[in-house]
Amino acid sequence: MDKDTNMNTNLRLSCIAAVLSTLGAAPAWAQASAPHGGMDMPSAAGAQDMSPAAAAMPGMPGMDGMSHGTAAGSAMPMAPMQGGSAPPGARDPSAYSGGYTLGSGPYTLAGVQPPRLADEHSFGTLLIDRLERVYSRDGNATAYDAQAWFGRDQNKLVLKAEGDAARGRLQGARTELLWGHAAAAFWDTQLGLRYDSGAGPDRKWLAFGVQGIAPYWFDIEATGYLGDQGRSALRLAASYDALLTQKLIAQPRIDANAYGQSDPARDIGSGLSNLTAGLRLRYEFTRQFAPYVGVEWAGKFGQTADLARAAGERPRQTRLVAGVRLWF
Repeated sequence: MDKDTNMNTNLRLSCIAAVLSTLGAAPAWAQASAPHGGMDMPSAAGAQDMSPAAAAMPGMPGMDGMSHGTAAGSAMPMAPMQGGSAPPGARDPSAYSGGYTLGSGPYTLAGVQPPRLADEHSFGTLLIDRLERVYSRDGNATAYDAQAWFGRDQNKLVLKAEGDAARGRLQGARTELLWGHAAAAFWDTQLGLRYDSGAGPDRKWLAFGVQGIAPYWFDIEATGYLGDQGRSALRLAASYDALLTQKLIAQPRIDANAYGQSDPARDIGSGLSNLTAGLRLRYEFTRQFAPYVGVEWAGKFGQTADLARAAGERPRQTRLVAGVRLWF
C-alpha cells in the first residue's frame, strides 16, 4: 500500500516538473524561431535608417533597384499625370458631326434657328371654366367665365371675361385685359383695365392684383379696381379641385365683390355687395372636355340687397347649374 502510494506521488511530481520545464523553454523557442527563411527583421530604429542598399530585395524578379526611403525621403518614382496634346491617333470629337455646329461657325444651317429652352417660347391657351345654364325661382339664365393668356413664363397677356344673360339680353358682364408678370413661384402680379357692360351704364376701371396657387393647391384671385368719380372695388375668388378619381372632380368655389361707394344705376351698393358659393361635380372625358352639374348659393348684402328687393328680386337664392368646361 505504502509502496503504491509513493510511486503515485513520484509520478505526479515528475509530470509537474516536465510541464514546468516545457513552459520555461517556450521563450527560448520563440527567440530561436524569429528568423524566417534567413531574412533578418530589423528593429524599428533600424527600419527608419534603412539605406537603399540594405532595403533592396535580391532574388525577387522585378524588385531590383526598388528603394524604400524614409517618410521624409523619396518614395518610388511616380508616373507623370496625363496631360498635354492628344496622341496622333486620337479620335476627333467632331468627326461624326459632318463639320456642322449649332448656331455659329462656317457650317451654320441657313434658315434653321438654334434650339431654345421652353421658357424662351411664347404659348397661348383658352380656358372656359364655366359655360352653364342656371336654373332658379326667379328664372333661368346662361352664364360664362373664361380666361385666356398668351406669352411666356415671366410675362404674358391675360384676358378675363365673366357675365350672364337672361330673357334675351346681357344682364351683366366684366371684361379685363391684363399684363401678368411672374412675381414668385406659382404667383403672378397683374395690371390692366376692366370694362363693365350690360344693364345700366358702362364702367371703366384700372385693375391691379395677384393670381396664383396657394398652399394645398387653392386657386386664388385677388384684384382691386379704381374707377372714375372716386369709385373703387375689390374682387376675391377661390376654388379647389378635389380629385375623387382621375376623371371625377369636385370643385368648390366662392366669389365675393365689394365696392367703395354706391352705384344705383347698376344696382350696386357700397360695402360687401354680393357673394356666391357653389359646388360643381365634373367628369373629364379628356382634360379639354368636361361636362358638370352643381348647386350654387348666391346672396346680396347691404344696400345691394335693398336695391334688389326694391326691384322685386330675391336677395338670397339657391340655383342649380349644368354646363361644360372647355380647354383649348
